[in-house]
Amino acid sequence: MARPIDLLVGGGTLLTLDDRGRRFADGAVAVHGGRILEVGETRELAPRYLPARRIDARGGLILPGLVNAHTHAAMTLFRGLADDLPLERWLNDHIFPAEAALTEEQVYRGALLACAEMILSGTTTFCDMYLFEAAVARAAHEAGLRAVVGEVLFDFPSPHYGGIENGFAVTERLIDEWRGHPRVTVAVEPHSPYLCAPGLLVRAARLAARHGVPLVTHLAETRGEIGTIRERYGASPVEHLERLGVLGPGLLACHCVWVDEADIERLARAGVKIAHNAESNLKLASGVAPVPRMLAAGLCVGIGTDGAASNNDLDLLREMDTVAKIHKGTALDPAVMDAETVLGMATREGARALGLGELTGTLEPGKRADLIVVDTRRPHLVPLYQPASQLVYAARGSDVACTVVEGRVLMEGGRIETFDVEEAMAAVERLAVGIRGARRGRAGGAP
Repeated sequence: MARPIDLLVGGGTLLTLDDRGRRFADGAVAVHGGRILEVGETRELAPRYLPARRIDARGGLILPGLVNAHTHAAMTLFRGLADDLPLERWLNDHIFPAEAALTEEQVYRGALLACAEMILSGTTTFCDMYLFEAAVARAAHEAGLRAVVGEVLFDFPSPHYGGIENGFAVTERLIDEWRGHPRVTVAVEPHSPYLCAPGLLVRAARLAARHGVPLVTHLAETRGEIGTIRERYGASPVEHLERLGVLGPGLLACHCVWVDEADIERLARAGVKIAHNAESNLKLASGVAPVPRMLAAGLCVGIGTDGAASNNDLDLLREMDTVAKIHKGTALDPAVMDAETVLGMATREGARALGLGELTGTLEPGKRADLIVVDTRRPHLVPLYQPASQLVYAARGSDVACTVVEGRVLMEGGRIETFDVEEAMAAVERLAVGIRGARRGRAGGAP
């Protein structure tokens, strides 16, 4: 007798991305109670299960959901607000002034719009750093995504919490409030070595260790940061964190563009995880992180989009294409960063980087059912010889036909099922009117 289950996704090429690299030409995933029960050939699984809902991949690709290892979701509010500027000017002259007027409701609206963009383009998990992170957690919860969230901590007063003591109180409250949630994890997130005093960084690391949650920070993002930290502390940013005892396997270091061989060795020795943000680093002219050397050293590297104000989208399929090609170009080696490696970074390695590798990132029995279906019946995806190559070099976010998190269908056929996307867009459009007006006021009436 067939076993009743919640969901059966089948009828497509199944990429498990597990350690054995198993693939099924006509594969299926059986899901119940939010977990994967079994993966295998459709012809074998279909007779054994009676699903409440069935998703037909129609010959497309079935694979783990993508993991955005670093973003600032609510910065969808500032998409296109200030472009073609170096990081320091972009932050200090445009982004920080705009953020000074943010409210929790605005962050919620911006984050919900980001959730829509990520769901539609195949991201099932994201790691976020921003202000009013309780609002981001709420948006992820309502949208149905898996998320690691953390209130940004820095030395100067926050538009949200004011002084740093309040910042730590907000962080601890977040940890307590979301502890045990099936999809939302709270991290401790000091902004960076150049905006955080040594004592703040040490305290943040100790707080993360005490609660057993991730520690997330920006690190070695620009050449200017290197000079600033050397002038202040006589060390590279990585060496500075090593001296403070902050480096460790619970740390996710975002960017790591300006690291030398000694820094890479320090990061690898400590088991630090890396979030690579190629498009944002390119757009802000921060440089290109030496990811091939990091991988050769054994570092776990995931892929992030950074925020929509510095990318300017949250499409991880497009990001994978950039990640693969930029490193081939800089290394003058077409074999560097092959498609299988890059696809693994956007799924399996991204989950490991966030401390979620036991839950998601691959399609294996017992793991959470976070998966996507990519429609390959598109002119730019025909013919299909190598699935990984097609995903990395040809697919786009708009090719994602179905997104499932924790066994729940969030999107099928371009329609998000968990919230009203039209209202989410309209809300941000309304907020943009005020943001645009405030910017004109600061510029003395200039457009």
